[in-house]
Amino acid sequence: MASAQAATATRDVDVAIVGAGLAGLTAARDLVAAGKSVLVLEARDRVGGRVLNLKLANGGVTEGGGEFIGPTQTRMKALADSLGVETFATYNTGNNLLYKDGKKTPYATDGALGSVPPVDLAGLANAAIVQASLNDMAKQVPVDAPWTAPKADEWDRQTFETWLRANAVVPSAKFLLDVACTSIFSAEPRELSLLFVLYYIAGAGDANNPGTLERLTETAKGAQELRFVGGSQEVPIKLAATLGNRVLLNAPVRSIAKSGSRYVVSADGTTVTASRVIVAVPPPLAARITYDPLMPAARDQLTQRLPMASVAKAIAIYDTPFWRADGLNGQVVSDSGVISSTFDNSPPDASFGALMGFIEADKARQLDAASEAEVRTAVLKDFTTYFGAKAATPTSFALHRWNNEQYTRGGPVSIAAPGVLTQYGRSLRTPVGGIHWAGTETSVYWMGFMDGAVRSGERVAREVLAAL
Repeated sequence: MASAQAATATRDVDVAIVGAGLAGLTAARDLVAAGKSVLVLEARDRVGGRVLNLKLANGGVTEGGGEFIGPTQTRMKALADSLGVETFATYNTGNNLLYKDGKKTPYATDGALGSVPPVDLAGLANAAIVQASLNDMAKQVPVDAPWTAPKADEWDRQTFETWLRANAVVPSAKFLLDVACTSIFSAEPRELSLLFVLYYIAGAGDANNPGTLERLTETAKGAQELRFVGGSQEVPIKLAATLGNRVLLNAPVRSIAKSGSRYVVSADGTTVTASRVIVAVPPPLAARITYDPLMPAARDQLTQRLPMASVAKAIAIYDTPFWRADGLNGQVVSDSGVISSTFDNSPPDASFGALMGFIEADKARQLDAASEAEVRTAVLKDFTTYFGAKAATPTSFALHRWNNEQYTRGGPVSIAAPGVLTQYGRSLRTPVGGIHWAGTETSVYWMGFMDGAVRSGERVAREVLAAL
């Protein structure tokens, strides 16, 4: 990898790729394997996009962004395997905790209810009906064209909140679905189109396994089942290393202009000419690039309507994962505080303890302007409520606020409000001339996840090779 400041002023390649996240790097890998010349332009001083290792004071690492994979996320697993990055099981031994109405309730995750928190029976029954309904409705949504679903217009005219209020009629059931929503999307139900939610559920699988809400929310047998030894960013770091000086850091792309039969991609410190361009960044950031000629109205209108959700991750580090001795697995579901869900983020050898908490949706936005010290105080108050006095005094603390990062501005995924998919969704993956689109938002399976990013990179590489 090189830096734009040290790079040759002008480069000429077959394909210029904007963004060195998993999507852009995967596309580059496949294009290079097919004999094409590529240059990946990355705005940051690192690779990985929304996948980021945080270095700790004790010499260890933890993940500040995407970190989990699970069943049917086969493309990310295959990529990691090819690079020698191993996986290990997310710690899931012992009881979960439900903190609701000021009461702390431990509960087993291997009983008849699985990991569903033990709210009242009426709430559990209502939540089960709602979950089954969502899964059934999702089966009617084509993963490659959700706007063609038989009830697409009806579902895209309403928010998920409106639908939940009509169906999750028991308050405790509504609580469970609200927590599921913010945990999956880092967005409130009122922000999401019902069709978008169903599309997301439909994509939580593969061609042989229909997507389900359970696969999105579960740890064992779900999307949070496995983690990566050394941290998830090991995958893009090692992938970028195989590409060498084809990856250029500190090179934010400012404009993409057509010049005859080729494209001129202008970045800080360098200019690239290419036959094809792959833009592999989140839609809101793709919209900030200047295009000549202008993007078609439908594409530009789409990117105006796909904001990033709101998320931060806070990780407290301890000498040991002390909660395990108390029979707890580190996973909490809560109705209060700034942290509504947690995980045990300790390394596989448990050489230190790490409690990770998500700050999501409204709660993340409320803390965007707070100091790190203020966030730390609020987080440790919650951790102490959940896990006791030992949680109040970590040896170190890590925080990553994606809303405040210049080249991401939120996460984990772009979200769609009512009317977006049916009116503008067709522009999500459709190339504009020689400009092609990648990134997890463009994946038909596992959108919003690392696996979706890898799938999109593989898809766009095939698309570009067919066009060259």
